[in-house]
Amino acid sequence: MTTKVKNTPCQLCISRKFSMFSDLSEEHLCSLSDAKNFITHKKGQILYYENTKPLGVFCVSSGVVKIFKTASNGKEQIIRLAKKGDFVGYTSLIGEDIYTTSATIVEDASICFVPKETFLKVLTEDANFHSRLTKAICNDLGMMEEKLTDATQKTIRERLALMLLKLGDSYGVDGDAQQKIDILLTREEIAGLVGTATETVIRLLSEFKKDKLIDLQGKKIILLDKKGLARLSDFYG
Repeated sequence: MTTKVKNTPCQLCISRKFSMFSDLSEEHLCSLSDAKNFITHKKGQILYYENTKPLGVFCVSSGVVKIFKTASNGKEQIIRLAKKGDFVGYTSLIGEDIYTTSATIVEDASICFVPKETFLKVLTEDANFHSRLTKAICNDLGMMEEKLTDATQKTIRERLALMLLKLGDSYGVDGDAQQKIDILLTREEIAGLVGTATETVIRLLSEFKKDKLIDLQGKKIILLDKKGLARLSDFYG
């Protein structure tokens, strides 16, 4: 169930400092505030479907969104996880193309939807915002190239170790000598991130636990030995 709630002005939005809207002028912030819709979404809800036409941009205020492609066999290949401050769906909008991915809610989320006309107007009028968005697109392309390289040059064990480290960087809660990944992902979703079968992920996580690289609390993962995972992932190689 999606719920439309009263808009929080962009000027007062706490998550804005994490987004590419962080340095917009007062005029453009007011334009965004007047045009956007602020909607809450529950875990499992679809934000948009592959092959549909984008009508605007989604800005994540809280929660986590999974962007993925579905293969012909029905399996998901997760492209990335979007968190607080991230934009979703903007590359298809700017490219005047249909969505090449789908997006669904992984953790209950509050999301602002900015209509196409408003977003493109700000993009056209604000050179600094245009520059930040261009860099973000280049960064996304770089990440895709890195994933393709990892898929061909790294073993599944190495890719899983690297993915756990990246999840720790983005969603980790530091303890004394441990780091808890504070996001609830199913084993299927982890497999989708790594690009392998669910059964393989289950087996490797069990092996990582046996080797004292990680610990498992239900579906949540605790990184016990980040240096060991880095060595295993060939992170510095």
